[in-house]
Amino acid sequence: MQLKTILNRVEHFKSFVYGKARWVDEASRPTIEVELHARKNGKPICSGCDQVRPGYDVLPPRRFKFVPFWGITMYFVYAMRRVDCPDCGVKVEKVPWCDGKNHLTIRYRWFLARWAKCLCWRDVAMGFGATWEDVFRSVKHAVSWGLEHRVLDGIKSIGVDEVQWHRGPKYLTIVYQIDAAHKRLLWIGRERTSKTFLRFFRMLGKERSRQLEFVCSDMWQPYLKVIAKKAAQAIHVLDRFHIMQKMNKAIDKVRAGEARQMKADGYEEVLKHSRWCLLKRSENLTDKQTVKLSELLKYNLRSVRAYLIKEDFQRFWEYVRPGWAGKFLDQWCTRTMRSKIEPMKEVARTLRSHRELILNWFRAKGALSSGTVEGLNNKVKLTTRKSYGFRTYEAIEIALYHNLGDLPEPKFTHEFC
Repeated sequence: MQLKTILNRVEHFKSFVYGKARWVDEASRPTIEVELHARKNGKPICSGCDQVRPGYDVLPPRRFKFVPFWGITMYFVYAMRRVDCPDCGVKVEKVPWCDGKNHLTIRYRWFLARWAKCLCWRDVAMGFGATWEDVFRSVKHAVSWGLEHRVLDGIKSIGVDEVQWHRGPKYLTIVYQIDAAHKRLLWIGRERTSKTFLRFFRMLGKERSRQLEFVCSDMWQPYLKVIAKKAAQAIHVLDRFHIMQKMNKAIDKVRAGEARQMKADGYEEVLKHSRWCLLKRSENLTDKQTVKLSELLKYNLRSVRAYLIKEDFQRFWEYVRPGWAGKFLDQWCTRTMRSKIEPMKEVARTLRSHRELILNWFRAKGALSSGTVEGLNNKVKLTTRKSYGFRTYEAIEIALYHNLGDLPEPKFTHEFC
């Protein structure tokens, strides 16, 4: 079977035919060049208006890199025609295998972009005879096409959070769709300010914003203000993940401070190796941690009292009605404020100030959880680690949309991977 027969089967171009194929002896790796010719009765298409126009002249041949065959680098060689368009002037013709001044064919860009979801961009470049810039441009092409063709209708639940992407106070505002049937990245914004988050709602549009039923976020004040303004009809949920996360940070602060004080005073370091005993749920403790916790509970330590306050709060999630849950929350906050443990008192003050938003977890009947948001955030961190970090905002934006956006792709008659 000849190479031209294979190419006609997997990549057939209307109005164009394959010509001679030859080995490139001076190349550093096995390389084949395949000529492309326009059919004798075919007329060029203007790249400006997509209309058939008369020819003007022919440019020198150009090489377009195609998907490698059996590890052999492939190039299409074609002499581009110029057209004399009455509307656009003299333009280079439009060809089906490439666009603009790109030297990579469209199929090769999609090929690299698909592999870039599985491997880091450097490994993709090394494995398929490309450069890092080729892979970057291919992923950018896939993301641009996907964002242009994705469907944003029917979004009922969203979650918003911030993620640090660079050293120093450099954060991303990330919005996810967290419906039960569809979880994906919707939007990325630079910084974590009200103005940044407002741009998401402008992108979504007023009509789609009014269709939102649930919004899940943490207690970051700029997000709370924007949600109250742009999605007032939605149930705004501050769920158990962020609340318990804040409570665990308070316990850890108490434990660290008390451990330092005991060491300075010359007491036995009973809090050594006790961090996860106090932070983990009792059912998740290992046998060794269970023994350590039982020993700690014999001491009248501030860390132990903080742990018991947290365990007492776990009963809050067993309620069904918002009214009864609200009464328990009020009583728990009162008891905590009398504990004389300042980090836990700070948690109680925070919960009091966000009381209604916390009770929305029960109004949503526990169907919505920002644990989904945190799970997607972990994928964000995995994407960043896989690439050993990103130097520019554009690169991380493209990489995250590519890996988490669930973007559509065009359908081809033949798939290479």
